[in-house]
Amino acid sequence: MKTLLIVGFLGLILYNLGAGLYYMLVDKGTTRRTVNALTRRIALSVVLILLVCAGIYTGHIQPHGIQAG
Repeated sequence: MKTLLIVGFLGLILYNLGAGLYYMLVDKGTTRRTVNALTRRIALSVVLILLVCAGIYTGHIQPHGIQAG
């Protein structure tokens, strides 16, 4: 469930990043849609980071180190 939540957030973040690019190319600076899409992307990124930190703090997510090969 937690993996699905994280992947869902990442999908929404990528969608808003793509929407920002699309609006930037189509609107040519005449509307605020680009700014709104990128603002949503930043907000979703911050929420995802906070959720992961809360999951680690409460013990629902177990961090692990990178194994040297």
